[in-house]
Amino acid sequence: MRNEEVFSVQGDAELVARAGHLFASLSSDFLCVARDLRTWSQPVARAAVLRRMRAPDSPGLTVRKLLSPLALVEEEDREHLRLVRGKGALVRISGSPLPHETIVIDRRIMILAGRETPAGREYTVTTSRTLVDGVHSLCQAVWDDSPGLDTCLRGDAPHLDTEARAVLETLGSGLTDATAAGRLGLSLRTYRRRVAELMAALGADSRFQAGLRAGELGLSR
Repeated sequence: MRNEEVFSVQGDAELVARAGHLFASLSSDFLCVARDLRTWSQPVARAAVLRRMRAPDSPGLTVRKLLSPLALVEEEDREHLRLVRGKGALVRISGSPLPHETIVIDRRIMILAGRETPAGREYTVTTSRTLVDGVHSLCQAVWDDSPGLDTCLRGDAPHLDTEARAVLETLGSGLTDATAAGRLGLSLRTYRRRVAELMAALGADSRFQAGLRAGELGLSR
């Protein structure tokens, strides 16, 4: 990549084809931010990071994963997180909305996950120092305020931020999603995503069950 280059790709296959070599260039710091483990699911990229973690010439390599509670819903995903942590990665679970789903490599290369398209998910790859530093700072702030994996696996009560608690209150209000979203100043898409994250964090299969679970844990206002 030339300095300051920015390009977009569509779909995981094109991402690996055009940017997969960047994972092999990893030398000191790897930060992965995602709502769940599906965003960055290509085994080629995962394998490249694991190889670098095991490489004898990378004792100073730091690998961090910052995820939403959705990453703890499935036992298979929890096992994967235990695996990468066992290999030396640092894992934290955010109770706040993640600013961007992104990968930052050595504070010099950034891959941002975008919208879903018929051709696959859109990704933007950049080496712009301004963009990389800006997004990294946002993610670092969330990282600093997020608990570790063990704390989240042991704890019965997840941390809910102010917005999450406000969304939780609407679940038993009888309001339509559109009305509830409007009252909270959220888009309909964002509101529904937050509801899904709440249900995952509370281990609930339905909105009604999420309300009951919140009451049991004393999370309702």
